[in-house]
Amino acid sequence: MDFLTPDLGNLPVNARLARFVGADGVAEEHLILTPTQYAAFDQQLDWIERAHAACASANTLVMRRLFCSDLANQLPALRARPSQPGVLSIVGQAPTPPAKVALWAYHMIDPAGLQRTDSDTTTSITRGGLSHHFTTNLADTTSDTSNVQTQLLFDQYNAWLSSQGMNLADNVMRTWLFVRDIDVNYAGMVAARKAMFAANGLTPQTHFISSSGIESDPGTAARVVMDAYAIQGVSGEQVRFCHAPEHLSPTHVYGVTFERGTAVAYRDRQHVLISGTASIDKLGHIVHEGNVEKQLERTLENIDALLRSVDARISDMAYYLVYLRDPSDAPLIRRRMIERLGDAPMVFVTAKVCRPGWLVEIEGQAITPHQSPTLPPF
Repeated sequence: MDFLTPDLGNLPVNARLARFVGADGVAEEHLILTPTQYAAFDQQLDWIERAHAACASANTLVMRRLFCSDLANQLPALRARPSQPGVLSIVGQAPTPPAKVALWAYHMIDPAGLQRTDSDTTTSITRGGLSHHFTTNLADTTSDTSNVQTQLLFDQYNAWLSSQGMNLADNVMRTWLFVRDIDVNYAGMVAARKAMFAANGLTPQTHFISSSGIESDPGTAARVVMDAYAIQGVSGEQVRFCHAPEHLSPTHVYGVTFERGTAVAYRDRQHVLISGTASIDKLGHIVHEGNVEKQLERTLENIDALLRSVDARISDMAYYLVYLRDPSDAPLIRRRMIERLGDAPMVFVTAKVCRPGWLVEIEGQAITPHQSPTLPPF
């Protein structure tokens, strides 16, 4: 993994890029861009887009996520922007000031070119017998409860999966559940997800799906919005789940249903999708209540333990999304993260975690070399 700092000239944007190139010559890039100077939202968005164009080709863009500080007022400006290749995820999670918007973008550079299809909600990339489907902004507002909204959006996603010959249990690798006012609406989302998973054969005796359930203000009537990642054609021999029982408990111990992490092996690389991870112990208890710095240390320890269970290390992480309950903690947490992890791409946003006692949560993805000639290429 190479960590790069692109030269943006006079643009007031911090840029961090991670690049992995596999043995087959296909490169993957994770890019995070954050404005460093105060300005109106439109101006910062313009800086972000110019910086993005300077760092990477639009033809290689697979997906991007914008973290926005006030979506109710910013959505009109976003919708007025020209469309780009690659699906766009929009979340109401304020980056740390002076940024009003930040970007995480994922690019895939294939010397043979990308075979892709784009729709309003899904970008699909096909190569080597596999199709990777990135879906964003799923919501259903025909109900006003988080429980029913979650049921309906999973019904919507299940119907699409079925139309493509896929299902939740075999093909979905990752979800993000963005919950408005999480202290009020999380329980309803969790109950609906648990019921949906059980109905689709996802139980403690089988497996769940890697996920983050995190607060976001969508700027609309939605109480729950979902992004998801599915792989068509993936086989069971490619997939392992991350377990570190001496460090942190299975999620079902405290009544929720997601995997801590999922590793997917390909011919020349392995992806490890790390779910939202916090300062938790092997009994499911919060560790270091009230101390965000020590919670950060335990969170990173837990992530490293999960990665080691599938032959990876924290140094293999390509990016970090860092969720903070209290934005005033950002300078300390940023400093500690950079001291520990150097130039790895990372973004810091304000977003409450599912338990009030958790002050920081982190997710991301690792990429490691892997040699298995019988597996399909990424």
